[in-house]
Amino acid sequence: MAEVGQTAVHPPIHSFVHHRSRLTDGQQHAWDRWWGSRGRDVADLLSGAEPYDPPAWFGRTAPLVLEIGSGMGESTAALATAAPDVDHIAVEVFEPGLAQLLMRLAEGGLTNVALLRGDAVALLRQCVPPASLAGIRVFFPDPWPKRKHRKRRLVQPDFVALAASRLVPGATLHLATDWDDYADQMREVCDAEPLLDNTAADLPGGWTPRPDWRPVSKFEQRARLEGRAVHDLLYRRVGTGPPSDHRV
Repeated sequence: MAEVGQTAVHPPIHSFVHHRSRLTDGQQHAWDRWWGSRGRDVADLLSGAEPYDPPAWFGRTAPLVLEIGSGMGESTAALATAAPDVDHIAVEVFEPGLAQLLMRLAEGGLTNVALLRGDAVALLRQCVPPASLAGIRVFFPDPWPKRKHRKRRLVQPDFVALAASRLVPGATLHLATDWDDYADQMREVCDAEPLLDNTAADLPGGWTPRPDWRPVSKFEQRARLEGRAVHDLLYRRVGTGPPSDHRV
């Protein structure tokens, strides 16, 4: 964002960092076979070259969950399998991860997941209507552990306000991280957002007990091996509406 005065401002936060990568033969085969029908580029939605139209993508109208940073897709596929009546949008920039998710969807015969490549923050801001999502998941976002880089972290006040505005009343924002100081930052920022209530506010530290239905990802396995605790935070969008199932 260009700065118009004398005070320096930070550039806009993005949900990703570009990484150069190569696909395995299997991933390339999956990409060539299924990306054209299952995947879309966020840039095309932002430009209007293709409409943001989940009912058309899924051929139905159902509760819609957005996952920011689906990684290699193991959690995405498992949660989509467990909730066939919910439609899932997985936003990721890492092409091998998207290709791996395509393979998982094909293996499981899953039709309730759409893949988007690009910046989830821009997607939320420009394409996703207010009060339209049944849930937003942000599992193990880049922790940017160096203090000088922490301004690049995704979960900051502007992002949380934007995410909350896109949830229907009663819907949930589910965060998970294995970095203690980032967990503290997430809790502080989300607690300050007036549209969100911490569902674990009465529990020690305000942390949500780890849901047994959230799959253990490779990130979490690595954290356990390295002795880092994993923190879950589950917030509900305030307002009139039925409570959302935590699985969403």
